[in-house]
Amino acid sequence: MAKSKKDIKKVVLAYSGGLDTSIIIPWLKENYNDCEVIAVSGDVGQGTELDGLEEKALKTGASKLYIEDLKEEFVTDFVYPTVKAGAVYESKYLLGTSFARPIIAKRIVDIAKKEGADAICHGCTGKGNDQVRFELTIKAFAPEMAIIAPWREWEIKSRDEEIEYAEAHNIPLKINRETNYSKDKNIWHLSHEGLDLENPDNEPQYNKEGFLELGVSPEQAPDEPTYITLHFEKGVPTQLDGKTLNGTEMVTALNEIGGKNGVGLADIVENRLVGMKSRGVYETPGGTVLYHAHNKLEEICLDKDTYHYKQKVALEFADLVYNGKWYTPLRSALSAFVDSTQTYVTGDVKLKLYKGNIIDAGVTSPYSLYDEEIATFDEDEVYDQNDSAGFINLFGLPMKVQGQKGLIQE
Repeated sequence: MAKSKKDIKKVVLAYSGGLDTSIIIPWLKENYNDCEVIAVSGDVGQGTELDGLEEKALKTGASKLYIEDLKEEFVTDFVYPTVKAGAVYESKYLLGTSFARPIIAKRIVDIAKKEGADAICHGCTGKGNDQVRFELTIKAFAPEMAIIAPWREWEIKSRDEEIEYAEAHNIPLKINRETNYSKDKNIWHLSHEGLDLENPDNEPQYNKEGFLELGVSPEQAPDEPTYITLHFEKGVPTQLDGKTLNGTEMVTALNEIGGKNGVGLADIVENRLVGMKSRGVYETPGGTVLYHAHNKLEEICLDKDTYHYKQKVALEFADLVYNGKWYTPLRSALSAFVDSTQTYVTGDVKLKLYKGNIIDAGVTSPYSLYDEEIATFDEDEVYDQNDSAGFINLFGLPMKVQGQKGLIQE
């Protein structure tokens, strides 16, 4: 049986300190009988966005704030499995927000159970994907927990009205009406939505001061290229230019290098899960480099059938992640398949980064399936070109029969 408002005495709030969650704390206390609000922030690499968060949460009415360091777990258990799968949503989106939500929601559930909370609250809008991602994870791990989604209850209709509410309640904000892009930042990416970006005919203001945060536009990148070498072990990046790095260190370093060279900008009109199209600009410099390097290594390490089938799996994997279905049997099974394909994806990839471009500069692996003697255009002793005639006769036999009967359609 669903809990009524009067039954809810303690709420755990997914708290970022951004516009939505900043006003939710006083709103919850006003509308849920002055309930206790416990704020939880999952640190997946928001950086300075977490500065001063505890003081702000307590000042606006929370009884306490948990800041959970999830960065390394996020990279190793969510980011890397997705990179290994080669999963990209609609050919361009590297799933930066999508796979950050399940790990945060899972930790919020853990704390809600620990605190004996009556409900979990999130600040996702009724138009977005994140409401689904948060709530599917909550349903998976706390199926009886009440969920409060203020955007589906309150009378506030826009971000301008949110700002008015914040000003009326003396809640400090880091934004104003002129710079009110909707942003999501973590160690993997930064997204920009709203304002002039809502019209897909408007070019993103990449060169405008303060717009890009993780890097620069290709025009502003250095005139000299940057060479890097990535080493992978079983599909996982372990070294950058000979230096061993953990997941957090690797993504951070590649963000800096890729961002400096104008790599990883994507302007996307994507199909949201809730049915609408949405335009966003994404900065994913380090992630773009990793996807490119990993795919390059797979080119020489995977056989044709596995490589092609894995591309099909990547589409399904991306849809599952985008749609908030990380904690599902199918996603787990697909990851098991992907891990099996990565057994021999070990080696080094050399890349040249130059003004927004990633240029292949060499790839080696002890498990490479590329045989120069077989592939050469020069004389060789291992490949009999006469064998191809019989192969073509058999391979083309169905088409030959159709041609003989006049059944080929132009």
